[in-house]
Amino acid sequence: MIKLLILGPTGTTSKLISKLALIDQEIDVVAACDITNIGGDLGFLIGVKDPNNIKINDVDDLRDIINKTHPDVAVDFTVAQATEKNCVICVENGIRCVIGTTALSEGFFTTFEELVKKNKAPAVISPNMATGVNILFKMASILTKYLAEWDIEVLEAHHNRKIDAPSGTAMKIGQIISETLGSNFEDIAKFGRSRGPNKRSVGAKNEIGIHSIRAGDIIGDHTILYAGLGERIELRHQAHSRECFANGALKAIKFITTAKENKIYSTSEVLGL
Repeated sequence: MIKLLILGPTGTTSKLISKLALIDQEIDVVAACDITNIGGDLGFLIGVKDPNNIKINDVDDLRDIINKTHPDVAVDFTVAQATEKNCVICVENGIRCVIGTTALSEGFFTTFEELVKKNKAPAVISPNMATGVNILFKMASILTKYLAEWDIEVLEAHHNRKIDAPSGTAMKIGQIISETLGSNFEDIAKFGRSRGPNKRSVGAKNEIGIHSIRAGDIIGDHTILYAGLGERIELRHQAHSRECFANGALKAIKFITTAKENKIYSTSEVLGL
């Protein structure tokens, strides 16, 4: 059995992860930590029968909780500020992490990777753990090789409560495209368009457009537009529910338990892509 610690268990996606984890025969949820609902019954809060009757603990007591419950894996789909603090504590204690939080800082990745190696605690970090999105990443790397002279634009749409823009998934798509082109993403990324004379550079080698929409309750749409003279190709992924993210998280939890290399894995590696 995989002993699992859930960070932020009643968040929008984390609630689904918690439900799936509690009914999974290979996973034993041993602890849950949050900044809200402290003392509350996890199963009751997410509407699932919890055989362990897990109570939500104050995340400020994370070190004590780890010492008492000895989890194998921690899963975190919260916010960057919390993840960058709490997952460092986890990996320092040799706990393997599955992180779906977006907008993480470059400084965190550098520090975290060093801790992963030092403490022999591999992790999965991905801006999107849905199977379809990771196949989209793969297809983008293939198509871009043949369409480098075309214009390439990335469009993403999410609900009006999403904090970061562009989405981590859109940024990942842009990075994959730029790497395929042999370019530096920061040099060629163009975020949005402004009114006025069109002074843009034509062709993906010169510019990749990244565009964000925040509206209503859109779960997550991502489109890669390849446009040439007289024709275009669109690759699109639409999330119909957050279950695709939660299912991906459980695959990552099971994968990282037996991972051999002390490094940060991607969901593409989890899926064997």
